[in-house]
Amino acid sequence: MKELVNKLKGDRVIWSFVALLALFSFMPVFSASSNLAYIGHGTGNTLGYLIKHLAHICIGFLIIYWVHRVPYHYFRAISKIALPVVWILLLYTLLKGTVIAGANASRWIQVPFIGITFQTSTLASIVLFIYVARYLSKTKDENEPFQASLIELWIPVFITLALILPANFSTTALIFSMVLMLTFIGKYPLKYIAFIIGSGVAMLAFFLLVAKAFPDSSFFSRVSTWEKRIMNFTTDNPDEDDYQIEKAKIAIASGKLGGLGPGKSVQKNFLPQSSSDFIYAIIVEEYGLVGGVAIVILYLLLLFRFVIASHKAPTLFGKLVVVGVGFPMIFQAMINMAVAVELLPVTGQTLPLISSGGSSIWMTCFALGIIISVTKKEEEIAEEKEEKEKRKEALQRLIDKELAEEDLVSNEVYEADALYSIEDNSRNPMNAVLNK
Repeated sequence: MKELVNKLKGDRVIWSFVALLALFSFMPVFSASSNLAYIGHGTGNTLGYLIKHLAHICIGFLIIYWVHRVPYHYFRAISKIALPVVWILLLYTLLKGTVIAGANASRWIQVPFIGITFQTSTLASIVLFIYVARYLSKTKDENEPFQASLIELWIPVFITLALILPANFSTTALIFSMVLMLTFIGKYPLKYIAFIIGSGVAMLAFFLLVAKAFPDSSFFSRVSTWEKRIMNFTTDNPDEDDYQIEKAKIAIASGKLGGLGPGKSVQKNFLPQSSSDFIYAIIVEEYGLVGGVAIVILYLLLLFRFVIASHKAPTLFGKLVVVGVGFPMIFQAMINMAVAVELLPVTGQTLPLISSGGSSIWMTCFALGIIISVTKKEEEIAEEKEEKEKRKEALQRLIDKELAEEDLVSNEVYEADALYSIEDNSRNPMNAVLNK
């Protein structure tokens, strides 16, 4: 175990927080999966879901380990190559989407021969953030005209967002906000950022107008869902989302200060997404206000550690990568918790590292591996500097030793020369030369 821990490079604090969140997730998932167990096979046995979640977490940590061993600057080139591949996946996902209760649910694709569903927008967001960080770090000392940045930066961004928007508005809004934050941190001109915000709003308005013009099209069917969620959030009209929110609020109110105890949640039997979208409500019900606040503090501490890692990163690309792939993880957690307490409309965002689900956990772990790779680079630079100093000291000691030996030989020669004289006091005039 000690040898395994020693092989883990990078920020050990981030490793610790990730491990704590992953370990804590087992009890809520094990408890909240009872509803799925009753619906799935009618027994209520959640052991299978616990084993499945364990497998997802183990694979996730393997992903972190593999990714954190890759030098983070490799992802500069990978992002440029991967972005067109992501577009193809997003387009395939959009066209292959199924219809559930008349609504377009084209967020997921099924991996052939494995049967695992995969949400391509999570991978697309990570690739896009790295691509934006690459562009900003490349042009930091150049005054590129807006037309050049429009082609190389913003057109790829809007293509990605346009392929995600019809199926998932909340993810599109989150990605767009994070890209704007990255450009602001990367010192992109504010007047251009303002123009991009206006263009984004105009494009969204145009999309909504087209959706209104073709209300029967399955391509725009999610628009009506967005409208209902916003209307239900601002009014008291009862529907399915309002039902989920009410059950989540009952669960939170039932938890009080200390909670009902692990596994004793009542509302998990009524919440349809109790193990994923509304798992925070189950956590508060079982562990009380103490458990709910503890989760919030853990995410805030992880955010604080991301800020430190970004500040210590040796390059601008490293700084932007940590912000780009780390901050959305924390904001997603805050959105999930805000939905559970009805501060935001229902969005479908999971709680990172805690909610059940394979692809969401794996993509979170992929992002964490990249962040730890950035911190590992700083660690390697420190080790290289220390090793360089040691080599320099060893070389200096070797030089001093050689100089000391040369001085000793010189002194011996000098003393030998002092004993030698060409003055001939003997009878043989050649003795002076022969003796020498």
